[in-house]
Amino acid sequence: MDASLEKIADPTLAEMGKNLKEAMKMLEDSQRRTEEENGKKLMSGDIPGPLQGSGQDMVSILQLVQNLMHGDEDEEPQSTRIQNIGEQGHIALLGHSLGAYISTLDKEKLRKLTTRILSDTTLWLCRIFRYENGCAYFHEEEREGLAKICRLAIHSRYEDFVVDGFNVLYNKKPVIYLSAAARPGLGQYLCNQLGLPFPCLCRVPCNTMFGSQHQMDVAFLEKLIKEDIERGKLPLLLVANAGTAAVGHTDKIGRLKELCEQYGIWLHVEGVNLATLALGYVSSSVLAATKCDSMTLTPGTWLGLPAVPAATLYKHDDPALTLVAGLTSNKPADKLRALPLWLSLQYLGLDGIVERIKHACQLRLQESLKKVNHIKILVEDELSSPVVVFRFFQELPGSDPVLKAVPGPNMAPSAVGRERHSCDALNRWLGEQLKQLVPASGLTVMDLETEGSCVRFSPLTTAAALGTRAEDVDQLVACVQSKLPVLTCTLQLREEFKQEVTGMAGLLYVDDPNWPGIGVVRYEHASDDKSSLKLDPEGEKIHAGLLKKLNELESDLTFKMGPEYKSMKSCIYIGMASEDIDVSELVETIAVTAREIEENSRLLENMTEVVRKGIQEAQVQLQKANEERLLEEGVLRQIPVVGSVLNWFSPVQASQKGRSFNLTAGSLESTEHTYVYKVQGTGVTPPQTPSGTRTKQRLPGQKPFKRSLRGSDALSETSSVSHTEDLEKMEHLSAGPEQDAPEANSPERPPGAPTPQEAEQAGALQNGAQRPEDDRPQVEEPESLR
Repeated sequence: MDASLEKIADPTLAEMGKNLKEAMKMLEDSQRRTEEENGKKLMSGDIPGPLQGSGQDMVSILQLVQNLMHGDEDEEPQSTRIQNIGEQGHIALLGHSLGAYISTLDKEKLRKLTTRILSDTTLWLCRIFRYENGCAYFHEEEREGLAKICRLAIHSRYEDFVVDGFNVLYNKKPVIYLSAAARPGLGQYLCNQLGLPFPCLCRVPCNTMFGSQHQMDVAFLEKLIKEDIERGKLPLLLVANAGTAAVGHTDKIGRLKELCEQYGIWLHVEGVNLATLALGYVSSSVLAATKCDSMTLTPGTWLGLPAVPAATLYKHDDPALTLVAGLTSNKPADKLRALPLWLSLQYLGLDGIVERIKHACQLRLQESLKKVNHIKILVEDELSSPVVVFRFFQELPGSDPVLKAVPGPNMAPSAVGRERHSCDALNRWLGEQLKQLVPASGLTVMDLETEGSCVRFSPLTTAAALGTRAEDVDQLVACVQSKLPVLTCTLQLREEFKQEVTGMAGLLYVDDPNWPGIGVVRYEHASDDKSSLKLDPEGEKIHAGLLKKLNELESDLTFKMGPEYKSMKSCIYIGMASEDIDVSELVETIAVTAREIEENSRLLENMTEVVRKGIQEAQVQLQKANEERLLEEGVLRQIPVVGSVLNWFSPVQASQKGRSFNLTAGSLESTEHTYVYKVQGTGVTPPQTPSGTRTKQRLPGQKPFKRSLRGSDALSETSSVSHTEDLEKMEHLSAGPEQDAPEANSPERPPGAPTPQEAEQAGALQNGAQRPEDDRPQVEEPESLR
């Protein structure tokens, strides 16, 4: 490219192209270097400062831009378009810089150049997308073209609108018809831009009995038009879809065109399927859009071109009205909007444009997903669109479909809504997982009114920008299949988890429809106010300790702590399950661990008061012991010199007395037992640590909460029973010789070794247990005292 830049006679254009190349290379290299450094941030751009008086060079400014673009990403950076722009993207970006340079030319050259750019781009778009004898309006906001078209329709139908203004509209209110499947916010945007009240919008429902449920109901539309005419209103404009924003369905544009011609309504068409007009074969429903009054194209999205304007093609013979409506302009700056698209279309050429759109249409995911179990394709009767919308689907034995959108006759609406919200979370989780695993697929998670949360694959809007290939589609199908066991297993364990938590004392099941895991549980401690929704500090402390204990178990489950749904109380969220989980063991472990944490925390809270009282009591008893010692020894022994002489002539045999504080019992005990028997006894046996009612024997290397696969229940039960019997036999055999055989003739005990009874008594001595009076050892006096 450097050699081609040297051939340019204009040095400014050559320098501009060189600077753009260097700037894009610097940004891309800097981003790559940032990823290699594992997201290290440059703090120079994080803190805003004053404008430097001496100025900065280009490298410093671009470094600041790069830092602002990627320096604040705490998580892993997702794939961005700057990585897949390519040279055609650089051409589109060059158009913006070139437009600023062209605006500095003299008026005559500027007029000729902008007229040429506008006419060439309009002609190319009309020929590529089969819209003959059309005009073009280029705009940055996709909806702006439709707003201008509405202004043109108002000026065309209301001849006195320029003079009388709103009075004309008040006498005969205009009506704009939108499909119920139109993109959200479109009607409100039009009313805000046109200054019309919301009653001027008419929402046309989609088919309910015949045809696609995402296509406009033509018969119902005709009924609405007749009713509006009878009420004295003026049907003004109809917005049809050639590929709805949600599922990519195309309305019956041919019948809608006939209806609009009958009642004098302006027909405007928009949608992603208009891109297929550039192909050799086009479906009849999309081909009918070439006869409409106007259409909005988004070539930047279809071709993967950044910063390229959208284009609205229209047919109208009165240039004065188009000028009043804002569709045409005499300002060169408005005409220069088409410059990036003008450059990009020339760079790609007709073959390159057709090839990109054809490649996106050939990325068919529908055929592969039909072979995958538990995946329901919601849009399967639309053959002209590559858009695929799918959803996880499973039927449990003996029940209605879990993800059924419409309530059945034997199911309460509340239960259906609860199951739908719960399974919507699973589909959102599936969509997010697939987006991370296959970022080149361009998947989006969306919510449909009747079906709920779904995953959408729309290659016409993402394939060119992300570089999606056929291998990415195959990888996407493989990832869907790999996630199905997790989804099915989690869905099967949810009801069992709810029942186990409901039957466990101290645990409360939290119904959170937005959590995709097994479930949510909250531990109710002794001082928990069940009627309060405020933050509970004690409960938060218990749940934090519980979360730490559960994560230390190193199981395959993921645990998370967060606020309860619809309240501020802390809960434990259990994640997805990849294998069959012993839910009863899981719930029991949560309850026992939480109860243990609560008792330990309560013991620590009471320890300060208990220790303080114990110290006070010990001080009183020690003071009393000192007073008794004074009475026993006499006053003379307390005098320093006299007491030493007296003690030398007549020593006092004083007993060593002290006090020990038992933390478990919270009481003072005498130390006489310690000095006599040379061991420290506990006095009171500490309470047993709370544990489960049953213990599970795990195989070596088996992680917690795992149980045998359901497909091999019979084998696992037989093996477990036989294994238990073998253990009992081994225990019986090992205990038999010690109990039945005589001690003297026992072959297993070497000579001189203690008998089991002696070993048991020795163990009792080590644990501080008191022996009978006859077995108490005699304390011998040292030889020096004898």
